[in-house]
Amino acid sequence: MTSSPRALAVLAVGTAAALVLAGCSSASPAADAGRIQVVASTDVYGQIAAQIGGDAVDVTSLVTAQDPHDYEPSARDQLAVREADLVIENGGGFDYFVDGLIEASGTEAVVLTAVEFSPHWTGGAAHDDSDDHADEDDHADDDDHGHEHIEGFNEHVWYDTETVHALAVGIASDLEVLAPDEAAVAAIESNLARFLSELDAVDEAIAAANADHVGATVFVTEPVPLYLTEAIGLENLAPADFTEAVEEGQDVPPAILLESLDLLRDGSVDVVIANAQTGGAETEQVIAEAESLGIPVVEFTETLPEGQTYTGWMDANVNALREALES
Repeated sequence: MTSSPRALAVLAVGTAAALVLAGCSSASPAADAGRIQVVASTDVYGQIAAQIGGDAVDVTSLVTAQDPHDYEPSARDQLAVREADLVIENGGGFDYFVDGLIEASGTEAVVLTAVEFSPHWTGGAAHDDSDDHADEDDHADDDDHGHEHIEGFNEHVWYDTETVHALAVGIASDLEVLAPDEAAVAAIESNLARFLSELDAVDEAIAAANADHVGATVFVTEPVPLYLTEAIGLENLAPADFTEAVEEGQDVPPAILLESLDLLRDGSVDVVIANAQTGGAETEQVIAEAESLGIPVVEFTETLPEGQTYTGWMDANVNALREALES
């Protein structure tokens, strides 16, 4: 795998973290309390682990309330990974920085990779967009997202409830092995059952939306929510070259932008869906055009909104799509 600028940043953090670690005690207060230390790449997985683990876990989420593509690892993050009992990453090139932290910290934690629970996952080598699109001045473009992709695979698997169901079972299984006693194991099993029941309710909402809106058309500016829109049966009309350019932080070719705007103007698109945390000039132009034409716009995120649970968030996303399609 080719090293990206942010991957090199992880190595730089490693040096600083080594100094921090040298001055730290071997156990944190949380570890002394006997709780399982969990580190998640984003607060999406952190919330799921916290809900399932309950009082048996302490969870650290590395990325919260920000565009994950802008994340830069810190010495504190590496310390958390080193002391972790369980690390949960997305994989598929989305949060490659976790692999750098794992390697640099020398952690012995169990590592769960969400994409490996996906029925769509076939493995493959990550492709580093930041290197492919570095400019002639030997640094990545300021708008480049700088994360790696598996060609042909949508790594945003937390929008796929089937994957999350399997991952939740995997999290519970590992937490039960790490649990300090039988009471903790029983609580984890109960928490898992409650989470899966909530996830079933999300699936019911998706099925109801599918029954009412299958075949409706959307323009998805980048592939973040495609697992969800496909489950509802929505047809994405956005040109592949548009979504690829936006995801990679590149300019959309003018001809592709014109094609996209024409789709809106000729009435082909029922709803526009954008990523609220990132985008670009062309995405803003599509949103502005949609709003001027009275086409509803729904914005999704890659991290968990403050105060939300995973299942509450997904249910809200389904409801937002339904409301937009029915407006």
